[in-house]
Amino acid sequence: MKKRISIFIRRHVAINKRLARLPRKFKAPFRGPRPPMSLRYAVWSCISATLGILAICEITTLVGHPLLIGSFGASAVLLFGATDSPLAQPRNLVGGHLVSATVAVIVVALFGSSPVTMAIGVGLAIFVMNMTHTTHPPGGATALIGVQGAVGPSFILMPVLAGALILLATAIFTNNVVFHRSYPRHWL
Repeated sequence: MKKRISIFIRRHVAINKRLARLPRKFKAPFRGPRPPMSLRYAVWSCISATLGILAICEITTLVGHPLLIGSFGASAVLLFGATDSPLAQPRNLVGGHLVSATVAVIVVALFGSSPVTMAIGVGLAIFVMNMTHTTHPPGGATALIGVQGAVGPSFILMPVLAGALILLATAIFTNNVVFHRSYPRHWL
C-alpha cells in the first residue's frame, strides 16, 4: 500500500512539474517573419482557385454525380495560394485525400458514424498520411466528411479521386501558364 502511495505521489509531482513548465513552451515572438506578397500573386491565386472549383462544378454537371466536397476548398488554398508548400505537391494532394477517404470508408464499415468515430477517423487519417508521407491538411476534412456522411467505398473514387485530379489538372495549368509561378516542385 505504501509503495502504491509513493508511486502515486511521484507521478503527481512529475505531472505538476510538467504543467508548471508548460507556459514557457507558449513563448514565441508576437509577430513572426512574413515574406512579401505581391498583388499579382494574390490576384492569380484568386483567379486560379475560382477556376479550380468551377471546373469541379462543371464536371459535376457533365457527369451527373456530385464531385465537390468541402475539403477541396482547403486544397485550393494550398494549390493556388501556397504552391511551394510541400503539403501542396501532387503526391500530398492526391495521396492525402485518397488515404483519408479510405480511412473514412474503413471506419464507417467497422464502427459506423458517430462523434467518436468522426474523431477517430480524423486521427487515423493523420496517422496514415504521416506514415505514407502524403500529409495534406484538407485530408483531415475529407476523413471527417466521409465518416460524418457514413460513406461507402464509392466515396474514394467519386468524389474524392475525381475532384482531387480535377484540382491537380487545374493547378498544373494555371500555375504554369504565367511566368511568375511554377508547379509542381516535385511529383513524388
